[in-house]
Amino acid sequence: MAEEPIVIIGGGLAAAKAAESLRTEGYDGDLVVVSSEPHRPYERPPLSKDYLRGEAERDVLFPLSEEWYTDHRVDLRTATRAAGIDVDAHSLTLIDGTSLPYSRLLLATGSTPRSFAVPGADLQGVHYLRTIEHADLLAATLEASAREGAGRLAVVGDGWIGMEVAASARSLGLDVTVVGRGVHPLGRVLGPLLGEMYGKVHADHDVHLHRDAQVVGITGSEGRVTGLDVADGTHVAADVVVVGVGVTPNVGFAEAAGIDLRDARLGGGLAVDATLRTSAPDVWAAGDIASVPSPRYGRPLRVEHWAVALETGPHAARAMLGSREPYDKLPYFYSDQYDVGMEYLGFVEDPAATEVVVSGSLENHELVAFWVSGDRVQAGMTVNVWERMERVEEIVRAAGPVDRDALAAFHG
Repeated sequence: MAEEPIVIIGGGLAAAKAAESLRTEGYDGDLVVVSSEPHRPYERPPLSKDYLRGEAERDVLFPLSEEWYTDHRVDLRTATRAAGIDVDAHSLTLIDGTSLPYSRLLLATGSTPRSFAVPGADLQGVHYLRTIEHADLLAATLEASAREGAGRLAVVGDGWIGMEVAASARSLGLDVTVVGRGVHPLGRVLGPLLGEMYGKVHADHDVHLHRDAQVVGITGSEGRVTGLDVADGTHVAADVVVVGVGVTPNVGFAEAAGIDLRDARLGGGLAVDATLRTSAPDVWAAGDIASVPSPRYGRPLRVEHWAVALETGPHAARAMLGSREPYDKLPYFYSDQYDVGMEYLGFVEDPAATEVVVSGSLENHELVAFWVSGDRVQAGMTVNVWERMERVEEIVRAAGPVDRDALAAFHG
């Protein structure tokens, strides 16, 4: 009797790389990929960068071609999603009522942008950015706004998505205001010193930064957005609003199936072991939703970045084929804003309260920064400094003690 297929649920990079790895590692059985989106699995970083600006074609988003799925006998089911899991019966129910049995299951369902529950949030011209359709609509709207001469964008949120969209919109010629809850842009991840460096970068590009602010309403006229009302009484005029206030991991139907979740105080998501296996038999998780034990940091981490999808998808695939190798990658992400490119590796629980050692120039945006807690380097970031991340990783993994003078001279 033939074995039931391996099934992957997800439409992002983790799903694509898991499918590719299963075939590369020699799995020759039936393989099904189920995606709620109408496209084959794709990666999302370009959506706020070159794709949004019209500098990259759509093909750059897809790690695998249409032909790859056909040539490798992958049953790719798009524009559908799983409605439920019967973990005892090893079966999925899809939204059309179809039952889909599995021998092993990978959940790579990603995240959904957090909704913004203020008056006016449903006005025309209010955008989120997570999917190709979101990016296409936003790009067309920004282009039309700039062409019509109004060209005013307000961004709600001063995290990575918000600041990358702000940079892209300025390059398109729009007037941009960022309304952030933090005192420093990106401060929740980078802390005040490096966050303020990015604040100055954006200010130098004429982005208006409204700091330590809370949006209490979105105003409109004839159904279309006209601006934001801020709790301090400020009104920010805008023709387009982008909301970037974080995401929520898509774990609802897994939770309904009884699969264990991680405590919200540890980032939430699905609790997995070192091989990315969940509490359910023959079910693994990868990407945004996976809360993975970290030997380096002594706690589980759930990370919402591209590199995690790139690495956890293949790792879960190998585990489904019998590997017991523990996952031990350090969190990594990158960002490009204007002429400032950065790479970051590691994890800092409270960057505002963590010592930072800088090697290089904050003013010239060419530096390496290290976050130091106790006698260990917790994370490192390069800014416009390339091909140094291997050495940064060695330093982050080192047990200590920390030579701060050596860190300060790192970018000599």
